[in-house]
Amino acid sequence: MRGKHGLAAALRAPDGNIIIKTERLKGIYKSRIINIPFLRGLVLLWDALGLGIRYLTISANLQTQEEEKIEGPALVLAFGSSFAIAIVLFFISPALIGQWATDFFNLTAFGGNLLEGFIRLLLVIGYIWAIGRMQEIRMVFSYHGAEHKTINAFEAGSELSPENVAKYSVEHPRCGTAFTLTLVLISILLFTLLGPLPILWRIISRVALIPILAGIAYEYIRWTGNNLNKPIIRSLIRPNLALQKLTTREPSYKMLEISIAAFKAMLQQEKKFEETDTTRQSPEQQPSDDEDEYRSQRE
Repeated sequence: MRGKHGLAAALRAPDGNIIIKTERLKGIYKSRIINIPFLRGLVLLWDALGLGIRYLTISANLQTQEEEKIEGPALVLAFGSSFAIAIVLFFISPALIGQWATDFFNLTAFGGNLLEGFIRLLLVIGYIWAIGRMQEIRMVFSYHGAEHKTINAFEAGSELSPENVAKYSVEHPRCGTAFTLTLVLISILLFTLLGPLPILWRIISRVALIPILAGIAYEYIRWTGNNLNKPIIRSLIRPNLALQKLTTREPSYKMLEISIAAFKAMLQQEKKFEETDTTRQSPEQQPSDDEDEYRSQRE
């Protein structure tokens, strides 16, 4: 669970106990970059991916009692291979299929680009559906549902107990799933407008424009999230909520315990950091930059 100033993660140890790890957000989260439209989306999404991989690794290593950090070449390899596979599967292969269909069926450039976009959309939805049938991913999706239920319960002012939280929806309008679908839909529009291109430039354009697509998608999600009180916005986000039916599952009470513990720890950290920032008066009063000073609940 990530707040404005810090984040908290709850992990179930092999003995059944819940371990809380907290961390203060520094670096880019406190820089001017996050105030620059479009650029902030790229930076924050990249860092969010890094945080996700790191805490999934911590969780996995907790079960095997191994070292809890993945860094250096191993982290670069994990990032690089993941992005390479995603780019080939969701951007290059639809472009190749679209070009082949354009030539084989003598389609117009508009028709071929539009077909490419729908192939990309089907690949994304099909991929999510396929991995969702794996037992390990179903568990991840259940924790995803627990996260949404907890946030929905908090925003509704309900007491955060497994019994109360279980009553709420597994869908949430500010979910990262919305970003994925939005990026794909924007790519359909943008790539269709590019017109006819030689195959090499077609592939280059699909890869080169990914950062622009990500920046636009992030700003769109941010805009809709800030205007959920408007009926037209609630209509616009319905496809995103529908896709969450594939990326969330109903969680167990034990999973809800985990999400509630993480959320409460995050709130505690937010309060602590808000008070720290408010009472700072001189450099001598500022806390140390040592990360351990910001971790009030450790293993």
